[in-house]
Amino acid sequence: MASQDWFDKDFYAILGVSKDASDADIKKAYRKLARKFHPDQNPGDAAAEAKFKEISEANSVLSDTEERKEYDAIRAMGSGARFTAPGGAGGAGGFEDVFGTMFGGPGGAGRTRYTFQQGGEYDDLLGGLFGGGRFGQPSGGYRGYGGPTRGRDVAASTTLDFITATKGDQITLQTSEGRPITVRIPAGVADGQKIKLRGKGHPSPDGGEAGDLILTVHVRKHPVFERDGLNLRVTVPVTFAEATLGATIQVPTLGGDPVKLKVAPGTPSGRVLRVKGRGVETAKGTGDLLAVVQIAVPSHLSKDAEEKLKAFLSELPDENPRDDLLTRAKG
Repeated sequence: MASQDWFDKDFYAILGVSKDASDADIKKAYRKLARKFHPDQNPGDAAAEAKFKEISEANSVLSDTEERKEYDAIRAMGSGARFTAPGGAGGAGGFEDVFGTMFGGPGGAGRTRYTFQQGGEYDDLLGGLFGGGRFGQPSGGYRGYGGPTRGRDVAASTTLDFITATKGDQITLQTSEGRPITVRIPAGVADGQKIKLRGKGHPSPDGGEAGDLILTVHVRKHPVFERDGLNLRVTVPVTFAEATLGATIQVPTLGGDPVKLKVAPGTPSGRVLRVKGRGVETAKGTGDLLAVVQIAVPSHLSKDAEEKLKAFLSELPDENPRDDLLTRAKG
């Protein structure tokens, strides 16, 4: 897309790169400047918007191999070149000299003049010569400054029950415009985790890629289970007799039948009993069920039971279970 700008503007200087810069250098420089001057980052700043258009124009030419070659060739003619206006004076050089040479016209006085206006026959001629359609329009449709604009990302949040977050499921959300979006919740999603849904954000204003939907997940607490990484933790009460003498007890699982666990004689409160493979199942692995023993103390004793308990205690060794704790606490 040749234009007078190609003579007047130094696209290399605009991007801050040398004339022999690689494609990667040009791309890197453009991205850095585009982030700095993008209209979304500078709302209402006309100067930033103008700068953004300038660097986008420069990138659009220099990032295209063929256009960059044409730009370099035309710039080599000299910055004094100009398009010839209808009825203008001779001797202007520039494009006239180029076409005079290409089509056999003599230099100086008497040469053939070419005027360029949108929609004219020479407009088509220039388009063909420089690889476009009509003059001033690249082939393949409107390209704009730096290509189509990507749509804006959208932030949203949803609250899931504990089982849905742990097991995974497919849910439907409503956008602010009332549009339904189906979301696949992966198994094991944690409270506060973000899920990116590509292309589910705002559409592009000019036919580009749509933005993303960034969904923050909140998980309701479960009345029994807690997450511990991929493990599930549950507190299991056992009686004093069960902990002392040993017993086989039932332990609940998340969304399944209870499992049986063996409590060894003399099990203290706080001991963790592990059930392999009954935790959170994800693509990265499966956790365990951790049953934390909690000895339940009777809140009421009959007079007879109280007397029997005292008689039992009198038979126990005279030991203080806190002796070791008090000794270690002294340092």
